Amino acid sequence: MLRISTTKAVATLAVILLGLTLAVPSFFTADQRKGFIASLPSWFPTWIVPTRAIVLGLDLQGGSQIVLEVDRNDLLRSMTQGLRDDVRGALRAEGVQADGGIQLTPRGVQLRVSDAANRAKVLPKLRALSQPVTDAVMGQTGASTLDVREEPNGLIQLAFTDAGLNARTRRAVTQAIEVVRRRIDVTGTTEPSIQQQGTDRILVQLPGVQDPQRIETLLQGTAKLEFRLLADSPAGDVDMLPSKDANGQKVPVERRVLADGSDLTDAQPGFDQKSNEPIVNFKFNLRGAQRFGQATSENVGRALAIVLDNEVVSAPRILQPITGGQGQISGRFTVQQANDLSVLLRAGALPAKLTIIERRTVGPGLGRDSIEAGKNATIVATVLVVVLMFAAYGVFGLFANIALIVHVGLILGLMSVLEATMTLPGIAGIVLTIGTAVDSNVLIYERVREEVRAGRSIPSALQAGFDRAFATIVDSNSTMAIAAVILFFLGSGPVKGFAVVFILGILTTVITAVTLTRMMIALWYQRLRPKTLPI
Repeated sequence: MLRISTTKAVATLAVILLGLTLAVPSFFTADQRKGFIASLPSWFPTWIVPTRAIVLGLDLQGGSQIVLEVDRNDLLRSMTQGLRDDVRGALRAEGVQADGGIQLTPRGVQLRVSDAANRAKVLPKLRALSQPVTDAVMGQTGASTLDVREEPNGLIQLAFTDAGLNARTRRAVTQAIEVVRRRIDVTGTTEPSIQQQGTDRILVQLPGVQDPQRIETLLQGTAKLEFRLLADSPAGDVDMLPSKDANGQKVPVERRVLADGSDLTDAQPGFDQKSNEPIVNFKFNLRGAQRFGQATSENVGRALAIVLDNEVVSAPRILQPITGGQGQISGRFTVQQANDLSVLLRAGALPAKLTIIERRTVGPGLGRDSIEAGKNATIVATVLVVVLMFAAYGVFGLFANIALIVHVGLILGLMSVLEATMTLPGIAGIVLTIGTAVDSNVLIYERVREEVRAGRSIPSALQAGFDRAFATIVDSNSTMAIAAVILFFLGSGPVKGFAVVFILGILTTVITAVTLTRMMIALWYQRLRPKTLPI
C-alpha cells in the first residue's frame, strides 16, 4: 500500500496531465485556438497541440430544431405506382393483357381479366408479389404486404395492407434519416442530431444554425430525378407534368423511365459554356451509363424530359447518342439553386416527401443563460462538497478534493477528444458525478477508521481500507454504469447527453478516487510518518 513504484506514479501522472491538457481547448473560442496555433514558431510541431473542444448542444449555443414527418399519402402513391409496374411485368411475362388496362386505387391497383384460363395463369404471379411482413425484433409477424382478391366478373384487386404500409413507412424513415444526414453534412453544420421520433417522424437538431430556411429547403426536396421522353399527345400511357420551359404549363410525358437518379455517382454545379447560365453536371455509374446511352441511341431526334420531383426542368432534343455516361441539367437556375440541386442529387432521393410539422429556433442568449446557470450549479456543488469533505476528514479530505477537481477535468478532457456534445442534462450529469465521485473516498476513509478502531497499525489500516472498500466501489459503479448504458441506448437526445457524461464520470472515478488518492496518501505517509491518522 505505502510503496508506490516510480513507473506507476509516472504513468498515473502522465494520464492525468494528458486528460487535463485535452480539456484546455474547451475553455477558449475557435478563433482563440487558431490564433494560438498561428503564434507558434514555424519549427514547432503543431500536431501535438490539442485543438478539439467540447461541442455545445442546441440548448447551450442556440440553433434550430425541425421535426419532419414522412408523407404517408405520397409514400402510398409511390407504392401503388410501383405496384402497377410490377403487375404490368407479371402480365407481360405470362402473355396476358388486362381488359381496359391497370387502374390505380387508393390502396393499390385493380385489373380485369375476363378469360378464366388467363386469370388462372396470372393469379399465382400476382399473389407472389405479396411478401411477409418482418419486424426487426420479432422477425416474421404472420401478416403480408398485399391483399390479393379475386372478385366476380374477372376483377382482381391488389391492395396494400395496414401492416405492409406501416412496415414500408418504417423503412422509409430509416432511409430518409440517412439521406437527411448526408444533405446536412454537406452544409458543414457541426454535430447535428438526427434521430427517429415515433413511427413516421424525424427529429433534426442543428446547433448554431439561426436561419434554418436553406436547411428546410434541402430537407423537403425529394430529389427524385427521372429521364423520360416527351409524348406527342396527352393520350395513352402518359403523365401531364408542369414544365419550366413552358412557364409552368403542363406537357405530356411518357411514364416509361429511361434512367433515374439512383444511378448517379456525382453531381456538381457549373456554368454552361455557351450561355454562361448555372447548370448541374452529372455522371452515371456503369449501369446508368449503359441505360442512358441505349435510350438516347434509340430516340435520336426526340425531346428528352429531365423530370425532377414531378416537374420538367428542361427538355432538350437528343441530337446524337450520349454514351459517355455524363450530361448536364439546365433549367434557368440561380447559382444557389444549382448548388443546392447538386447537393440533393449527390445525397440521393428521399423515399417519400418529408413535411415539416414543427420548427423551433433557440436564440444564443438563452443558451448563454443556460451555460451560466449550469456553471453556477457546478461551482456551488463543488464548493459545498469540498467544504464538507475537508471538514469531515481533514487532510484526507484535501486529498479527496484534489482528486475531485482532477475528476472533473478528466471528464472534460474525454469529452473534448471524443468531440462529444455538451447539453444542459450533460451539465447535470457532471454535477451528479461530483457527488458520486467522493462517495468512493467516503467508503475508503470510513473503512480506514474502522480498521484503526480495531487496533491495526497505520500502514495496515490504510492497506485494509483501500483493499476492502475497492470491491464495494466496483459493485456500486458497475450498477450505475449499467443504468447509464441503458439510458444511452434507449433514451432520446437529452437523456443520451446525460448518460454520456455519467459514463465518463464513472470511468474517471477509478483513476481519481482510488488510484490518485491512494498515491497521494502513500506519498504523504512516507514523507511525514505520522503517529496517528488525522481522520
